[in-house]
Amino acid sequence: MKIRYGQQEDFEWLRAQDNHVGADWIKRCLHHGEYIIAADDGEILGFLRFSLFWGNIPYMDMIRVQDNHKRRGIGTAMLNFWERDMRARGAKVLMTSSVVHETEPQDWHKRNGFQECGQLTFGQHEPTPEVFFVKDL
Repeated sequence: MKIRYGQQEDFEWLRAQDNHVGADWIKRCLHHGEYIIAADDGEILGFLRFSLFWGNIPYMDMIRVQDNHKRRGIGTAMLNFWERDMRARGAKVLMTSSVVHETEPQDWHKRNGFQECGQLTFGQHEPTPEVFFVKDL
C-alpha cells in the first residue's frame, strides 16, 4: 500500500467518492495538496481530506476507506502520514470532528490520540451537535 498526496488524475474517483463537497471544492483541494490517498496496485482504497482551521491549524475534514478495505489499518496509515507531514511543517496541534451520534468514528479518533474538546451546533443549517477533537503534536 502506498500513501501519497492526491493528484489531478484522482479527480474523477474523488468526485464519485467524496460526496460531501462539490467538484469545485475537490479541484481546489487537489490544487492545494489537501487530499491524501491510500492506493494499492493502482486501486484507490481511501482518502483523507483536510483544510486549515483559522488558516493555520490542520483540520481533518473527512477520512473515508472503501467498505471492502475497512479495518485493515488504512485510515490509521493515512492519519499517520498526515500527522508526520503536519508536524514537519511546524503544526503543534491537529483538529477533527464527528457528528455527536457517530460513536465509531469518535472511538477511532480517541484510539489515535485525539481528545474531545467541545461541541457546536450550527443552527438550522445543522442542528445536530458536532463533537470536536484535538491532538497535540
